[in-house]
Amino acid sequence: MNLFTGFLLLGLALASVSGAPAPPHGSAADDGAAVPDRCEGIEFDAITPDEKGSHFFFKGAYLWKGFRGSAQLSNESFKELDDIHHIGHVDAAFRMHNTKNPEDHDHIYFFLDDKVFSYYNHTLEEGYPKEIQEDFPGVPSHLDAAVECPTGECMADSVLFFKGQDVHVYDIDTKTLKTKTWSHLPVCTSALRWLEHYYCFNGHNFTRFNPVTGEVRGLYPKDARDYFMSCDSFGHGGDHKVPKCSEIKLDAISTDATGKKYLFAGPSLHASGHSA
Repeated sequence: MNLFTGFLLLGLALASVSGAPAPPHGSAADDGAAVPDRCEGIEFDAITPDEKGSHFFFKGAYLWKGFRGSAQLSNESFKELDDIHHIGHVDAAFRMHNTKNPEDHDHIYFFLDDKVFSYYNHTLEEGYPKEIQEDFPGVPSHLDAAVECPTGECMADSVLFFKGQDVHVYDIDTKTLKTKTWSHLPVCTSALRWLEHYYCFNGHNFTRFNPVTGEVRGLYPKDARDYFMSCDSFGHGGDHKVPKCSEIKLDAISTDATGKKYLFAGPSLHASGHSA
């Protein structure tokens, strides 16, 4: 037995005695990365709901589920993202709204570089990842953000893909693309559709915009910690209270064929909520 092997065996023995498990290979613990705290004011890589209406906020190898709670590794909810493909983060994500095609409707799409991953029920669909161009012809790689836009809020069931200050509007039915430049918006590093409103996130701030024209009404940007998460000393209106949307304990969230959300809390049904 050489000296190195002896020290290795001694270390394993001490770990066994102390009951301390070895860190998993390939985990965030290996590279010393700290678990992010969104209340410190971070920039999200992507935001998307799943098919059940639960919202996920992504940062690096971590995500937050909903507006409360601490970060967890993303591969605990979407296993293949890190366990198989080791992508570490996502560039953009959105939930598909395509009632005409049940095979795609409510699937979550993640984008990284020039690849797209399709998930349903938190399981990677067979045949993925694919080149972005296979599923979304004309959509560029290395995206910044994406968000779905159903008929009635956009001219047709569409996806808005953001790259820099260009917005690529993808028509789901015709698979055609129109590109607009919204220089008045910040570069959207993530985007979210919430209660029929659209939000562009940049840093720890957000701006609400019209998904057809890009128009911004009201005073923006605003701090996301005042509206989209529960953080001490933050709350909309500057009164340092927990936002109302986080005060309500929801029993369920559902969407109808138009993509409108319904929030159930006890005997009450909420078809809309406060606007940011």
